[in-house]
Amino acid sequence: MGDEQRYGEYVVVRRHGHVAELVLDRPKAMNAVSSEMARSVAAACAALSEDRAARVVVVTSTHDRAFCVGADLKERNSLSDAELLRQRPTSRACYTGVLELPMPTIAAVRGFALGGGFELALSCDVIVADPTAVVGLPEVSVGVIPGGGGTQLLPRRVGAARAAELIFSARRVEAAEARELGLVDLLVEEGNARMEALALGARMAANSPVGLRAAKRALRLGYGLDLRAGLEVEDAAWRAVAFSGDRAEGVAAFNEKRKPEWPGE
Repeated sequence: MGDEQRYGEYVVVRRHGHVAELVLDRPKAMNAVSSEMARSVAAACAALSEDRAARVVVVTSTHDRAFCVGADLKERNSLSDAELLRQRPTSRACYTGVLELPMPTIAAVRGFALGGGFELALSCDVIVADPTAVVGLPEVSVGVIPGGGGTQLLPRRVGAARAAELIFSARRVEAAEARELGLVDLLVEEGNARMEALALGARMAANSPVGLRAAKRALRLGYGLDLRAGLEVEDAAWRAVAFSGDRAEGVAAFNEKRKPEWPGE
């Protein structure tokens, strides 16, 4: 892949060394997720999942006042019930595409991340936001529910009661409170969310790609299991890396006091 690849009209993947930037680029609609955009996100994620050069993915937006405002309600309004039902797998594939990326993922949130937009961020491992960020899951206010993972991802982040309060009230949460509640992880200076997320991504990407993927697998698969079962998941992930080229190189580099050159296998 070159330094930049476009997926349909609304999604671009940019390269920064081993960090891949997944850019939401539908500024005229504040990145509202239409069927076409959903297909593009899913296609970009499918390609990134297979890409051994991408060690970390950072999800960003080209709009300076919105990360993503959620589902494209104009498009939704034009769909018949049958069409809405047919569109559902397309919509789901967008969110699960981000959620199932095998490498660490970071969302860079500036401005609005609402409904499906916040669900895209929740699908990432870490959310970096600036003081303009406004997040929330307002779906019940338009007669639906969060359907991009929100009812499952939010309680895993903030607990069942807090998730219930946020989802049932449909309220928007501004950056400072969002940080306090754990809806976002890092609050950075205004206008710096993208650069800080890319910098964090670069720090992560300096580490073993085999280690990063195995650690993510252990974190994801082990969450929600009882401790003993979780430790078995961790042991399986450890075994997957213990005899890898990356581990041999990591130990050698440490002993030789040099930077590792990861084989990535």
